[in-house]
Amino acid sequence: MKNIYFLFTYFFILQNIIGQVQPDSQKKPSQFTKHNIIIDDDYSWLENTNSDEVVRWVNEQNNFSENHLKDVTKATNFLFKIKDYDYLSTNGLPIKKGKYFYSLYRLDKKKPSVLHYRKELNDSPLELVDPYKVYKDKNVLLNGYYPSENSKYLAYKISPNGSDRHEIRFVDIANQKYLDEVLKDIKFSNVVWNNDDGVFYKKNSNQNFFTKDSTYQLYYHKLRDIQEKDRLVFDTTNDESNFSFFVRENKLFVFETNKEESNTKYHYIDLTDETFTLNEFSVNKVDDFSFLYFKDDRVYFTNTKYDWGDIRSFNINDSNKETSIIPQIYTHLLVDIDFTNDYIICKYRNLGNNYINIHKYDGSFVRKFEAPMEMDFSIRFLDSKTNELYVTFYSNTISYLNYRLNITTGDTNVYYNYFIQPKPTLFPFDHFENKTITYKSRDGKDVPITIIHKKGIELNGNNPTLLKAYGGFGSVSGPNYNVGLLHFLEKGGVYAFAQIRGGGEKGRKWHRDGKGLKKMNSFNDFIDAAEFLINEKYTSSNKLAITGGSNGGLVVGVAMTQRPDLFKVAVPKVGVFDMAKFDQYTTGKYHLDEYGNPEVEEEYKSLLSYSPYHNIKEDINYPITLIITSENDDRVPPIHSYKFAAKLQNRKAQTNPIYLQINSNAGHYGKISNYENSVKNLDEFYSFIWEHLNE
Repeated sequence: MKNIYFLFTYFFILQNIIGQVQPDSQKKPSQFTKHNIIIDDDYSWLENTNSDEVVRWVNEQNNFSENHLKDVTKATNFLFKIKDYDYLSTNGLPIKKGKYFYSLYRLDKKKPSVLHYRKELNDSPLELVDPYKVYKDKNVLLNGYYPSENSKYLAYKISPNGSDRHEIRFVDIANQKYLDEVLKDIKFSNVVWNNDDGVFYKKNSNQNFFTKDSTYQLYYHKLRDIQEKDRLVFDTTNDESNFSFFVRENKLFVFETNKEESNTKYHYIDLTDETFTLNEFSVNKVDDFSFLYFKDDRVYFTNTKYDWGDIRSFNINDSNKETSIIPQIYTHLLVDIDFTNDYIICKYRNLGNNYINIHKYDGSFVRKFEAPMEMDFSIRFLDSKTNELYVTFYSNTISYLNYRLNITTGDTNVYYNYFIQPKPTLFPFDHFENKTITYKSRDGKDVPITIIHKKGIELNGNNPTLLKAYGGFGSVSGPNYNVGLLHFLEKGGVYAFAQIRGGGEKGRKWHRDGKGLKKMNSFNDFIDAAEFLINEKYTSSNKLAITGGSNGGLVVGVAMTQRPDLFKVAVPKVGVFDMAKFDQYTTGKYHLDEYGNPEVEEEYKSLLSYSPYHNIKEDINYPITLIITSENDDRVPPIHSYKFAAKLQNRKAQTNPIYLQINSNAGHYGKISNYENSVKNLDEFYSFIWEHLNE
């Protein structure tokens, strides 16, 4: 009787999934011409996001998607295991900033996490910043926190609506007391202190939420003052140039790059001089210069001269006399660098294997530590008294393992205390097979791919498989412990991450060969990864899903429009889909070097050749698709997803459903403000993929 009831329930849910009616996306003929090329843009009306018509359309799309997601989550019941695995997972070490140790704790599953601090690692945590107490809103996000020079005060950034436009607030650490002042319209800004007296920050002046970004001003805020009294330190409004800034050894460094991204000027301000006078210093600009650190009048840097990454140095008063500190290690990618008082700590990767090399400032080698089982790691802090480096190891399938690495002796020891307790592993370390291998691209390149599946499963071409990539901006992607993925793998799924060109996983040339006029290499690599998985019998086109976020969303959009026959399911998240207009919104103007400049005819034609929105054909039935975006995403505006979804839906040939999910009160990273939202996202994502790959 129970089996009959189960079958009845399943077929009722399946009938609901199939029987839902997709909302109408009205086609309004419209054209524009650029470089004598006429472009049809029949869904440009969706760019007016505040109109009543678009708001109604968004609500209809969300209702359609939410009803379907409710059905698939009921059918798969992923949520129970996601919560169970999350509860049984271990936690990472606190982060040390300044004098104290900081951790985020979930005190209420429906509210944002609360920032705590400790004076000593083994002390009881003390509450410092509770975003909900400040805003009375469960959707606010704590985006960063910055202690002052002597850890007297803490500045913290909040996103009230999930967007990249933040507020800065302050708390007196010792007294655990919130200060009154609020700094608004902060965007793409770190927060750096001038001792304990005040902070420097970048201010945005956009009047329209989704127009081109206008973050051109650097201000100084003196603590206890109102924002209106803040001092303008640097302004690039007239030139529309971008800049970064940071403080080291009483110097405020400001690096300004022109809007064409062809030239950078390097400045510093001596903070002991209250006039805040800009001083320019020269840099040998033969190759792209990347500032790393400043210590004892020496600038530590790298550039594109060596593809795998190295560290060099020069005196700030004479950039022509540079010294090699740590040479590149060929085929071993220098992923990250930590500078401490006594050591330069380098993180390397070589085809999935990660390790740490520790050097002194003269470049002399001190110690090497290898990460186990192809795990990644984050360096948390160095205890200078014991000379122990505290590191958290993790992988896609193994939760956080905390270690102390003794630099003097080479000893490695597991670390735990009353607040960071050991737990039994969810699965034996060899329960999942995790390997990084290479496949051949169509032009003969060896492209790394990480493949994970349960040990011993039969590779018969019938395994539900999820393929993911990012492939942009030279970004180096690593594993991310994910309890939703864990359950997907335990149920027999296969996960693959392709390290395609455009990313930085094989060095700087790997990025250069997948950007600008060579951007198509990136998308071809991803399509070739799908064909590799099918040819090697990991999966089949009827069992393959693809996903990616932001630039990875573009990768998915291109792949599904170029080769719809290869995929059963596509889930692009916050993707860039209208490449003819990408530069007209928010941060797009900063990405001309990555994608191409629509004002240059050759580059415009290249953009149109792969633009997902413009390559949708009338007679093609594209894969079952869930497009995910957020209403307050001012990094990749939801306009891209709206137009892409509407054009896919409104064609007679499209019999596979196209769903559009728009997160309310959320930005580029989605609805992640609290635990309930986070596990709901995982449940919906993996349920959608699992249900449709197993229809």
